[in-house]
Amino acid sequence: MMGVFVKTFLLCLTLFHTGWGAEECAVVTREYEWDGNYNAQFKIQTTVPFTGFTIHLTFDNPVDSIDYYTGQVEKEDDTHFTLTNPNYIAHAGDIIQFEMHVQYSGEKTFVVGAFMNGEDVCDGSGDWTTHPPLENPCEETGMLPYDYGQVLCMSYVFYEAQRSGKLPADQRVTWRGDSAMGDGSDVGHDLTGGYYDAGDHVKFGFPMAFTATMLGWGLVDFAEGQETAGQMDYGRATVKWATDYFLKAHTAHFEFYGQVGKGTLDHDYWGRPEDMTMERPAWDIDSKAPGSDLAAETAAALAAAAIVFQEVDPQYSSEMLGVAQELYEFADEKREMYSNSITDAAQYYKSWSGYGDELCWGALWLYRATRNDTYLMKAHEAWDEFDLGAGAEEFSWDDKKAGVYALFTLLEPDDEKYPAALKEFLRHIREDMPYTPGGLVFINKWGANRHAANVAFLSLWAAKQGMNVKTNRDFATSQINYILGDVGHSFVIGYGVDPPQKPHHRSSSCPWPPESCLGYQQNPGPNPHTLYGALVGGPDQDGNWVDDRLDYVHNEVACDYNAAFTGALAGMIETN
Repeated sequence: MMGVFVKTFLLCLTLFHTGWGAEECAVVTREYEWDGNYNAQFKIQTTVPFTGFTIHLTFDNPVDSIDYYTGQVEKEDDTHFTLTNPNYIAHAGDIIQFEMHVQYSGEKTFVVGAFMNGEDVCDGSGDWTTHPPLENPCEETGMLPYDYGQVLCMSYVFYEAQRSGKLPADQRVTWRGDSAMGDGSDVGHDLTGGYYDAGDHVKFGFPMAFTATMLGWGLVDFAEGQETAGQMDYGRATVKWATDYFLKAHTAHFEFYGQVGKGTLDHDYWGRPEDMTMERPAWDIDSKAPGSDLAAETAAALAAAAIVFQEVDPQYSSEMLGVAQELYEFADEKREMYSNSITDAAQYYKSWSGYGDELCWGALWLYRATRNDTYLMKAHEAWDEFDLGAGAEEFSWDDKKAGVYALFTLLEPDDEKYPAALKEFLRHIREDMPYTPGGLVFINKWGANRHAANVAFLSLWAAKQGMNVKTNRDFATSQINYILGDVGHSFVIGYGVDPPQKPHHRSSSCPWPPESCLGYQQNPGPNPHTLYGALVGGPDQDGNWVDDRLDYVHNEVACDYNAAFTGALAGMIETN
C-alpha cells in the first residue's frame, strides 16, 4: 500500500508543482513576514487517533529552507519538503498545531499542498480517515465442518505478508510495502527477496528452505486438492518467491548465502520491515566454512520446486535443478554443520539432528526430480551411514527422517523396511506421544500446532498411498480440526470462531503507514492488520493458550508453521 501512497503523493506533486490555479492551503497560515522569511503555523483538528505523523508540503515557488523545531525536516527539492515527528501522540478531537520558519530568496512562496499521514488535508477540515482494513481476499467455499479450501487460500495470503524485497503488482496484502531493498549490499550481491522468518525480519535460510520443500511437496502430491480450491497458481507463486531468492543466494561455486540479518539486532527492533535501519549483515557458507544441512535442504527445496514447475516453466525448472545438483555436491563433499559457519544461526536454527537426514532427504528429492540413480545411491549411503532408520520423535525443519521414510516408500516401494519405518513413526506419534485435553498431539511446546500439522501432512500422505487409510485419515482430521476450531476457537488468524487477534508479529502489529509503531508491542487491543491465514504456535500440554502478543512461544507465527499445514489442507480437501 505504500506504493498507493507514493502514487497519490506524486499526483499531488504533479498538480501543484507549478502552482497553476493552486490556492494556499487552509491548514498553514503565514505570520511575521520579513524579507525572504516568514513564520507559518500549521493547525488542524484530527478526527482519528494516531501516533507519529509525516507531512508532505508543496510550495508554489522555490524555498531555500524550513526550520521545524519539534521534529525533522527533509528537503526533497526546492518546492517539496517532508516534516516528521514519530513521537507525536494524538487522540480523536485533538488540535495538531506547530510553527515553522520558511526562508526563500526568489518570489514569495506559500504552501499549496499538504498530505498528512497519506491523506490530503489542505482544505483544513481534518476529516481524513484511516485506510480501511484489508478484507479477507479468500472467499468461503461452503465446505464442512471446516472450510479447508478457504483456509488453504488464506495460508498462501500469509506468505505474501512475509515477503521481503520488491513486492509484485498482484500483492494481495496491501498493508505491506517494499522492504530490505539493500540486503546483500554489504557483500556486493543482490540478496533482496525471500521470506521473513516469523514475527521478526531475519531471513533464516535453513527453515526457509524446509518451508519451500514442504510447500512444493504439497503442490506435487496433493495437486488435486490445490486445483479443487483454485490455489495452484498461488502455490507456485509462493514457492517461487523462495526459490528465486535461493538462486540469487547461490553466488559462486560452493558459495551460498544462508542468512540475512543478525538475530539480536533484529529482535531488539519492534516495527515494520519497511522502516528498518539496523545493520543487516549477510552470512554465507563456502568451501572453507561449509554447511551440509543448509546446502542439502536448499537442494531439496529446489528439486521439489523443479517438479512443480516442470511442465509450466521447463526452463526455470532446469535452472533450479542445476543449482540443486551443485548444492548437493557441496553438501556431500564439504561436510559440516551450517551453524558452525553461520554462527548467528546457532541460537535460533541449529540442526540438532545433524546433517545426515538432510543428505538423505536432498538426495531423494533430486532422485525424484531427475531419476538419476546416483542420487538414489547417495540416499542409501546416507541411510546406512547415519542410521536414519533408528526412528524419530518429530518431523520438522530440523529433523527430516520421517520425510525420508515417506519418500523412500514412494521411490523404493518393493523394500519393506521403508514403509515399515513410516508406519512405526506414525504409530509412535499417535499412540506414545501425550495429548492436550482437547486432543492435540503434543510433540513440542514450541509451535505445538505446527508439529501436529506436520504429522497430519504425513498421515494424509500415507493414507493416499493406501497405508492404514482410515487410521491415518482420522488422526490427521482430528489434528487439523483441532487447529481450526474443535476446542471452541480457531488457531488460524482471520478464520473461524474467536481466532487469534494479537499474534507476536511485528508488521501486522503496527498501524497503517506512515504512522509510528512506537508502543504497539504493548498495545492491549488487536493487531491493526489481520494476518490472514497465519497459524499461531498453539497451546501448552494442558491445553492452555492465551492470545498474547508478548508470548512468542505460543502465539508467534512462522513460515515453517504454515508449510506442511498448507499441504495438509489440500489433503483434507481431497478426502472431503
